[in-house]
Amino acid sequence: MVKVNGMKSWNCGVITTVLLSSVVFAFVEDLDDTFKDKRMDDVWLVDFFAPWCGYCKKLEPIWYEVGAELKNSGSPVRVGKMDATAYSGMASEFGVRGYPTIKLLKGELAYNYKGPRTKDDIIEFANRVAGPTVRSLPSRQMFEHVLKRHNVLFMYIGGESPLKEHYIDVASELIVYTYFFSASEDIIPEYVMMSELPSVIVFKDGTHFTYDEYEDGSLASWVNRERFQSYLQIDGFTLYELGETGKLVAIAVIDDKISPEKSLRLKTLIQRVSREYRDDFYRDFQFGHMDGNDYINSFIMGEVAVPSFVVLNTSNEQYFLPSEPIERLEQLITFIKSVLEGTAQAYGGDGFFQRLKRVVYDARSTIMSVFRSSPVLACFLFGLPLGVISLMCYGICTAESDDDTDLIKREGQTDEDEEEIDVRHMAAQLKGPREDDEVEKEQVEKSEADKKLD
Repeated sequence: MVKVNGMKSWNCGVITTVLLSSVVFAFVEDLDDTFKDKRMDDVWLVDFFAPWCGYCKKLEPIWYEVGAELKNSGSPVRVGKMDATAYSGMASEFGVRGYPTIKLLKGELAYNYKGPRTKDDIIEFANRVAGPTVRSLPSRQMFEHVLKRHNVLFMYIGGESPLKEHYIDVASELIVYTYFFSASEDIIPEYVMMSELPSVIVFKDGTHFTYDEYEDGSLASWVNRERFQSYLQIDGFTLYELGETGKLVAIAVIDDKISPEKSLRLKTLIQRVSREYRDDFYRDFQFGHMDGNDYINSFIMGEVAVPSFVVLNTSNEQYFLPSEPIERLEQLITFIKSVLEGTAQAYGGDGFFQRLKRVVYDARSTIMSVFRSSPVLACFLFGLPLGVISLMCYGICTAESDDDTDLIKREGQTDEDEEEIDVRHMAAQLKGPREDDEVEKEQVEKSEADKKLD
């Protein structure tokens, strides 16, 4: 606060910050149960969140930046957020199963966003999906422009045909992952070789590859396999998407801080395989590298050395490790072929014992993460239930039984008294009913004589 003419006024910097924050928040609309009626009029990018969700809170400032940039760029996409716990019925209608869930709603269609939760990635997704499913390229200059802008793009070349209709159907399903274009033959440069028309071509890695129905199978499967560069940096989100391609993921696990020379050599070897042996492996393998071994360690529930080479099968959680460090190209090719042929040793899997091991590992990891982040809270959460269970076990183990009660009643008797009683009881059983009467009569007479003596 500063004084101007004896009056208090807000610091200009504070006022500016508050105003900017208000403007940014204005670009994201809070949605309620009336959203269902008005959503068909526009294209919406919606964040379904829960107030208690830590990931949702982390996404919140990024989400406001997304709203501001889309608005300022003139995008037709409207940005909103909905509390999925307050409007659970509507969230369920949109298929929300976890938090946060990002969806782009376009007419009757709803597209899930599965990429990294960064501003640029989310905006790129929104602009791609909100536009035409297949974008037409009217000139060679436009073709060269999109070729420089995108790492991977698919293109239909030719006129109207059943292949084009099929291509449009595939694009409407897979546009959440990549771009689809169409062009006539005359705008395609001469270096793009086509054996026949119409054709579907993918441009990536500085070259292009043509779809062949007989060799590549269905168009949708081919597009799904080819939508990544041959070699790329892999993180948790990318690995999840790679799992949907059905390929094995061959990864160089590296750390430039620990061993930069060995890491660079291993990366170079894998890049060479992805480039020089594409025809041998591209249908079955996706190549890349991952910085650090934390994610791989959690996947295999073990420890992987850095640098090292590992092949993951995300469909059944199996993994393959070479028996010795990879130093030469021949070693790498031999090991990859052994995985492909099924002769390499497979570890992990999704069997019963592995699933049980996964439950234990995840539980231990969760407990350890809670203890590291908040020891006091962890002690309360886990200590209180364990204390209650311990008391219950102690009570069960120390409870008195009926036999113990009988023993307590007999504590006043000596060992000789117990033996006398047992002898009498056995003798009574041997003598029978008549002898019992006589014994009882003798005991009565003896007691009366004792009284007279007294």
